[in-house]
Amino acid sequence: MSTERTLVLGATGKTGRRVVARLRLHRMPVRPASRSSETPFDWSQPDGWDAVLRDVDSVYLVPPAVPGPVHDFVARVHAAGVRRVVLLSGRGADTWGDSTFGMDMRDAEDAVRRSSLEWTILRANNFDQNFDEELFHAPVVSGELALPAGDVPEPFIDIEDVADVAATVLTEPGRHAGETYELSGPRPITFREAVDMIGRVTGRDITYKQISAAEYAAALVEDGFGEDDARHLADMYAVMERGLIASTTDGVATVLGRAPRTFEDYVLRTAAKGAWDR
Repeated sequence: MSTERTLVLGATGKTGRRVVARLRLHRMPVRPASRSSETPFDWSQPDGWDAVLRDVDSVYLVPPAVPGPVHDFVARVHAAGVRRVVLLSGRGADTWGDSTFGMDMRDAEDAVRRSSLEWTILRANNFDQNFDEELFHAPVVSGELALPAGDVPEPFIDIEDVADVAATVLTEPGRHAGETYELSGPRPITFREAVDMIGRVTGRDITYKQISAAEYAAALVEDGFGEDDARHLADMYAVMERGLIASTTDGVATVLGRAPRTFEDYVLRTAAKGAWDR
């Protein structure tokens, strides 16, 4: 059992809660932190950062949705004597050019790379679990997912693989220093194919509808998103249409020594839990 303590930010989020569980399974001392955790952490309240970082050896970092705070946080991390940071970012972040999407992730990468910490960056494709947790769940359940995504496929990745990679990197000090792992699923599929697969497995009529980026942004605003946030999310699909994240990678196999889980496997597991039942 390691005596190193790992701080997991976003510990109640999609990746964070899974990373916490894996570290505990490995008998690793872990400090889960989020706005609603027993150990509170809020990116907008830097006065509380130092207490969270006390007696910590490594940090799993999910960046906030705005650029800037990670630079100050990394300085605090270094001052606190933390040695390592594992950052979750987006697939091919350095290829997105001047896209407004992902500015937060690119800024966080810059902060980590400029530091003297032992760092590892995990760049993941869109998660399989976006179809049953938050983003696409309600539209899929309603029977129609409408997005500005065309026929350029994406190798969606199972979030369980992302968590496996993060936990492995965190439990192997030194081995992954300075590495940037591009993480994808085993094969690219389109949103239309993904929705069709969910429909077939659940026995429901679920369709995919392609809409314009402007229509998608307007729908997000109607659902309560701010205009800037809606525009940034719509810009993600422009990145996808350029084919920048359409290829597969060997990142999962490099770290874990096995192939990533398939989308089919995800759909079967998730349907069995009733996630898409009305």
